[in-house]
Amino acid sequence: MVTKNKRPVIIGVTGGSSSGKTTVSKAILQRLLGHSISIIQQDSYYNDQTNMTMEQRKNVNYDHPNAFDNDLLVEHLNDLLAYKTIEKPVYDYTTFTRSKQTEKQEPTDVIILEGILTLNDERLRNLMDIKVFVDTDDDIRLIRRIQRDTKERDRSLDSVIQQYLATVRPMYHQFVEPTKRYADIIIPRGGENAVAIDLLATKVKAIFGTEDNNPVVNY
Repeated sequence: MVTKNKRPVIIGVTGGSSSGKTTVSKAILQRLLGHSISIIQQDSYYNDQTNMTMEQRKNVNYDHPNAFDNDLLVEHLNDLLAYKTIEKPVYDYTTFTRSKQTEKQEPTDVIILEGILTLNDERLRNLMDIKVFVDTDDDIRLIRRIQRDTKERDRSLDSVIQQYLATVRPMYHQFVEPTKRYADIIIPRGGENAVAIDLLATKVKAIFGTEDNNPVVNY
């Protein structure tokens, strides 16, 4: 049940690709199961590229801020802050563009916004109550990315490594790592850091209160 007695709390969770952002976000969610809570992934807001050829789509730098439709994301977040339902886009990693389908996202009292560049856009930062940076070593992130993209996204090992060297690593150091200075909380080791996640969940409870005992969970 959504309480609507306060402005929804937005938690921004960022960090490099495969740093453990999703793991941290889901760990926060599990610790707040007594509240209405949802996770929104910035990846859902990659630009619509249906007007591009497959070759053109493959050549897009998906780690650059321009790859995201932040205008739509900001609009949707403001709608959710006003307790309005949105139609969230769905990104298809196999076709490198948005699916024709959308997902209905109901408003919740706690919104976790997770993605590599959630702290890069000032408009997004200004909507957040808590800003989190998940800090994980480059080599660990590369290994995780290889495992994820080859198993879940049907990418070859060579293509993953080539993309990492060409765009992922340099864009991380140019656009992602500098946003660490905006973070309220830096979590080393990602989801393994139970102490930091517990402290963050406690902070959210202090902001939000504990009145809602009927969880609404969306992710």
